[in-house]
Amino acid sequence: MNLDTNAIGAFIKERRVEKGFTQAELAERLGVSAQSVSNWERGETTPDISLLPDLACIFDCSIDTMLGGGKCIGKFRRRITVAQMREAIECIRRLRELLGSDHFMYRAMVDALDARMNSTVEPALYEPRFMDAYICEALLECVRNGDYVDADDVRGHIANPKPREFTLAALQEQGLK
Repeated sequence: MNLDTNAIGAFIKERRVEKGFTQAELAERLGVSAQSVSNWERGETTPDISLLPDLACIFDCSIDTMLGGGKCIGKFRRRITVAQMREAIECIRRLRELLGSDHFMYRAMVDALDARMNSTVEPALYEPRFMDAYICEALLECVRNGDYVDADDVRGHIANPKPREFTLAALQEQGLK
């Protein structure tokens, strides 16, 4: 992969200015010279690999977004786990408990999910036998939208064999192991 040093430099400058830092202030935070920051921003050099985690933290972005000049260069946007999905669905259930099934916030969430997923989320909220199936459907939708789902996580945390095996087969078709 070839990195575009000009795009990286433009991104660093854009983020530095957004954060309100001078080149000298950014350099001081990183323990480098202001001239180094200037060289990065002009695309003459790139930051040392050891500085990338700190730069990403300061700029509130991922390293691959920074190296892509503001665009994610990795294949996946993020990693989603079975536990995260289970907790997200639990939050929807809690929203119903807190506000009621007729509250606009709950209805908007459920209706949007039902439309997007071409299924219904409510049975999964109250019927444990439907929870694994819905989690698997949601994980596959995440994959279709660019997220990474680990097959071992699915194997280890989805008890219901039918949705688990269906999901594992679909992940394999996507090249995810």
